[in-house]
Amino acid sequence: MGLLLLILLAAVGVALTTIYLAPCSQPPPVLEDTYWGPGKPPSKLDTSIRPFQITFEKQMIDDLKARLNNTRTLQEPLEGAGWTYGVNSKAVPGITEYWLNKYDFQKREKHLNKFPQFLTNIQGLDIHFIHAKPQLPKNRKIEVLPLYLQHGWPGSVVEFWKVIEPLTTPRPDRDFVFEVIAPSLPGFGYSQAAAKIGLGAVEMAHLMKNLMLRLGHQKFYVQGGDWGGIIVANMAAMYPEHVIGLHSNFCAVMRPWTFLKTYLASFAPSLFFTEYEISKLYPMGAKYANLLEESGYFHIQATKPDTVGVAMADSPAGLATYILEKFSTATHLDYRKRDDGGLLEKFGMDELLDNLMMYWAPNKAASSFRIYAETFNSKMAKYGMENVPINVPAYCAQFPNEITYQPKSLLSDRYKNLVGVAPQPSGGHFAAMEEPRLFADDVWAGVKTIRDKLRAAASKKSSEEKKPKNKKTEM
Repeated sequence: MGLLLLILLAAVGVALTTIYLAPCSQPPPVLEDTYWGPGKPPSKLDTSIRPFQITFEKQMIDDLKARLNNTRTLQEPLEGAGWTYGVNSKAVPGITEYWLNKYDFQKREKHLNKFPQFLTNIQGLDIHFIHAKPQLPKNRKIEVLPLYLQHGWPGSVVEFWKVIEPLTTPRPDRDFVFEVIAPSLPGFGYSQAAAKIGLGAVEMAHLMKNLMLRLGHQKFYVQGGDWGGIIVANMAAMYPEHVIGLHSNFCAVMRPWTFLKTYLASFAPSLFFTEYEISKLYPMGAKYANLLEESGYFHIQATKPDTVGVAMADSPAGLATYILEKFSTATHLDYRKRDDGGLLEKFGMDELLDNLMMYWAPNKAASSFRIYAETFNSKMAKYGMENVPINVPAYCAQFPNEITYQPKSLLSDRYKNLVGVAPQPSGGHFAAMEEPRLFADDVWAGVKTIRDKLRAAASKKSSEEKKPKNKKTEM
């Protein structure tokens, strides 16, 4: 019996070691162009690209105002709780009153149509996207680089409103400028929601690659945060023939080996990490306790998204508090200690409500939640994306109040061509909205670094190819 137990323990040990120490070298999954629309696919899909504008219909506005007017008197918060139990109920009347009486729907509609927007059908779904092109100067030659920008949850394309112009305006010290394509994820904003089960972050990466091909971009750069960071990482891992380089403000490696290294290093962290890295990683118990405390929504949305979706679709006050709570704690964790949640420290109320309107007006609360359920399941686990390496040049921006952190030595477990990691002086999870200048500057810096690296590699390869080959001396 003792011998059998030892053999069993040894087998378990070998299995765990294999799982944890497996190299990041799994080939990417090969996906088909699944039809995600309702019913059966038509004999011919519409591949046109149609201009689109956001419209706040009077009926929707009247209904919204009626619901806001009928918001119940809320229970008193616990004394001294701040936002640690979620949104402080004393802060809610100020939010609903502003939405009801001060939010200028006509003015905000015009603001939200500031940039050219379009719809096109990809794999059965109408995908909404911003497509902003630069105005090129006539006195010098500048290369235009397609840049795919991807939001996450509970954000939207509104996150990028303050950075699109800085990215599409030529800079005197750069020989390139960006053409920005910023889509709404399926089931978010004005992108159609999937009618069938299974559209998770891997399938979305495939679908969005097809969007870029539809727009004529065989090669392009990608940038993302939150779910956008996960999706652009998947795009880079799966389609290196199309993705030139990656910039992310949410670089993360979810490999078991990476977590094991982090744990083992905790016994002597100074041998592996700098003082700053140690402060961001340890004590592990406290760091993971904070993540656990702030991720209750995650478990709900990964298991029963439609249940909470009913509540959010029926109550604008409920939707506002559910989403705005994240714009407090994910911006800075200490804001939860304040009665006002620090909500207006980095954001204006109009832009916060603009983002809410991307959920309320098209009624996309429930479908936006489903990305969690469609990604964190056994099917997605079988893809093993955490073991598919990212070989394209990658550049990671690290904002100090982001909800997760990994140093370059850990990120390199999957990002095999990591050309830069750039700590930022301020900012959190919604970096493009919080710190638009820092964000835009870092995208410019990251892409320049990637281009310099690619040019150096091409020059080296060209030099080696031009070298005369040594002929063997005949005996």
